[in-house]
Amino acid sequence: MTMLKFDQSTTPLPASIDEGRAARAIRELLFALGEDPDRDGLRDTPDRVARMYRELLEGRGVPPGTHLDRTFAETCDDAVIVRDIQVNSLCEHHLLPFTGRAHVAYVPGARVVGLSKLARTVRVFARRLQVQERLTTEVADALMSDLDARGALVRIDAEHMCMRVRGVGEPNASMVTTAARGILREDRTMRSEVLAAFGQPR
Repeated sequence: MTMLKFDQSTTPLPASIDEGRAARAIRELLFALGEDPDRDGLRDTPDRVARMYRELLEGRGVPPGTHLDRTFAETCDDAVIVRDIQVNSLCEHHLLPFTGRAHVAYVPGARVVGLSKLARTVRVFARRLQVQERLTTEVADALMSDLDARGALVRIDAEHMCMRVRGVGEPNASMVTTAARGILREDRTMRSEVLAAFGQPR
């Protein structure tokens, strides 16, 4: 099977958002859309949108292993599974949100991680300009490299506003992506059991 490769810029991005510059850009966008940014309903919109982007992109500059560095020695030969982690991300193609659920499983090496840390790891990667395919692989790769897991399997089921409200205008379509690593890629029986535990895509 061919592995997807995503070209990532080698130029580091600033971790923080320049809210002043973003607000000025939104103000110019409102002019370009034929609006009056000084009218009552839009007067504070540039600042509000700038703050919104700061929140939606808060995962920028956060090291992937931030939430996987505190672990506990534990013997566990089977998969640890967390289902239905909320995903809220921003598609980098149209700057529209996609939302859904992430299901995460890993087979520990010598150590396990707290339950909430898996959800926080998903959030770190989701709160960036993203595509769903890359988001899925990044979470799986982080579990392997930063948690030293023996296997990882991630599935994300999401709906994309860029497909629901523009273009094809398909309101009922959803996207499902998976990424399998290590023993959960090699052992088909174990992988099938984990996928069954994830449940059917919504």
